[in-house]
Amino acid sequence: MSHVKKVAIVGATGSQGKFIVDELLKLGKHEVTAITRVESKAVIPEGVKVAKVDYEDHSSLVAALRGQEVLIITMSVRAPNDAQKKLIDAAADAEVPWILPNDWGLDTANDAVADDIFLGPPSRAIRKHIDDLGKSSWIAVACGFWYEFSLGGSPDRFGFNFAERSVVFFDDGTAPIHTSTWPQVGRAVAKLLSLKTHPGGEDDKSVTLSSYKGRCVRVSSFDVSQRDMFESVLRVTGTRPEDWKITHESSAQRYREAADRVPKGDFSAFARAMYTRVFFPDGSGRLDREGWTLDNAILGLPREDLDEYTRIGIEMEELPAYDN
Repeated sequence: MSHVKKVAIVGATGSQGKFIVDELLKLGKHEVTAITRVESKAVIPEGVKVAKVDYEDHSSLVAALRGQEVLIITMSVRAPNDAQKKLIDAAADAEVPWILPNDWGLDTANDAVADDIFLGPPSRAIRKHIDDLGKSSWIAVACGFWYEFSLGGSPDRFGFNFAERSVVFFDDGTAPIHTSTWPQVGRAVAKLLSLKTHPGGEDDKSVTLSSYKGRCVRVSSFDVSQRDMFESVLRVTGTRPEDWKITHESSAQRYREAADRVPKGDFSAFARAMYTRVFFPDGSGRLDREGWTLDNAILGLPREDLDEYTRIGIEMEELPAYDN
């Protein structure tokens, strides 16, 4: 009935992982272990245990995960294809009951969109593998795109180029999407893992960790369109619309042109296709569609200031897509 206490995380110093670790430490309810490669030089935060592993040695992974109640996986999309499967296999042998797989951002339970952005098949395969092993339960985190990361850096993401002071609106720029900041996702994970694992009895109707077994927890910071982002950018930068070069592109055409380049190994095209597809005017970028609701209130997540994170996004250097 109590909440989980021992949490292992892969990618503890990565873009998203470090915020998860920070929020877990702030709550002070969990014993956090960073799973790192033997050769890693990453500086692990004080208060976090370290378990060094060799991904080519299954027994070292099992030993690192033995006794853990949760395995959180945050990895770059550039990580070796088999790395996550090796971790999940080891978690099964170590009898880790809960896994948050490397399934962050878009709602991959939305099969049509997930397939269009090439993430559906691998995501479903990993979830099925966890289910087939029968030792762990998975929970995915649907949080939309990371706002500050996506706003800054590359116009392949939210369409902004701050160096050139230009923006490309997909269609008319008014399609709303849900998007989250890195700190908000960190808070969501920490609050999720602080829930009771199971109800206290038949009369206990409270939300528990088991309430999310085999599905997504859905959280967000902002419900915004490109136009909303642009208004925030104008406030933060003290500029006017006429100071910017504004263009428009058909979201359908932009997506198709980029998607056609992905099979040829063009990674920048992958980012462009993924982002553009979510801005389709059919509401693809919303997490509260088809009867689903956000879990912000259940998890006690705060309201955030859009302009604060717009400023952070503008100041960020360009980062490679999904660098964890």
